[in-house]
Amino acid sequence: MSTLGKIAILGGGTWATALAKIVLMNEKHINWFIRSDEQIEGFYKLGRNPNYLTNVKFNLAQITFYSNIEKAIKDSDVVIIAIPSPFVKQYFRKIWSNSTFKNKFILTAVKGMIPNDNLVLSEYLQKAFKIPEENLGVISGPCHAEEVALERMSFLTVASSDESKAKALAEAIESRILKTSVSTDVLGIEVAAVLKNIYAIMAGVCSGLQYGDNFQAVLMTNCAKEMQNMLDAVAPMPDRGISEQHYLGDMLVTGYSQFSRNRTLGTMIGRGYSVKSAQLEMEMIAEGYYGAKCIHEMVRNMNLNIPIVETVYDILYEKLRPQDAVKRLIEIF
Repeated sequence: MSTLGKIAILGGGTWATALAKIVLMNEKHINWFIRSDEQIEGFYKLGRNPNYLTNVKFNLAQITFYSNIEKAIKDSDVVIIAIPSPFVKQYFRKIWSNSTFKNKFILTAVKGMIPNDNLVLSEYLQKAFKIPEENLGVISGPCHAEEVALERMSFLTVASSDESKAKALAEAIESRILKTSVSTDVLGIEVAAVLKNIYAIMAGVCSGLQYGDNFQAVLMTNCAKEMQNMLDAVAPMPDRGISEQHYLGDMLVTGYSQFSRNRTLGTMIGRGYSVKSAQLEMEMIAEGYYGAKCIHEMVRNMNLNIPIVETVYDILYEKLRPQDAVKRLIEIF
């Protein structure tokens, strides 16, 4: 068992399943909250997630499943949240007392914002449940769930204002397929994770329109500059290097990878799908769709120039033609 105590995973999707595999590479046991009793029954029948990353086998003796989110949290010391951002509030409404989180180390692995609140998850948890800043953290980095399933080398950063907690968890999950690092930039890493999904949609749009590698390189360069400007404005931190793996690395893998849902959404839109039809055909959530609206609303009253985010927002919500969107960016670049 980790020196931090019992570790829980919240969520039953692709990323939650990858995180469960990551934690169980070293830990002997995890608590795992999955909302659907039917999905849990599928685990017991098949020894794997019946819906996501179905090639990953689990030793069920190492897992205690919960369909009650409050009990899962109460029975754990470290809680890793991997619920898609649009559903976080719906799930967490079932938690009736702030004391549920008392003395727990809560980490968000959610690469999105809470719709309408326009808050990243650590901000939402502080506001809704009065969780102290030192008990909050984030897990992020260039680490596609599908590549974890294939046991390809991956990288994650664990961040917390309490660096000792971040180090303890980073050491607990590092393995032959995962290298970890630590940071104290919780808010910056969370916002960067939202931005990189938005940028991946734009990269996909350009791919769908058959813009080549030359253009993609310039697009990603400008995305990095825009990310730096955004982070400096909303999460100022001295000596932040945008070239770190949890900023630039995560942005690049999401912008280029075949496994990226956000890039896939953008590619479909670039090829002529409507936003709605692309979402329906994907049958999976692309966090960048929600993130674009949240960031657009978040910076509405700020003197901040983020033309790539605004272009993606206009494609998704204002029906800007993808061809016109790219032409607009070319004028700026």
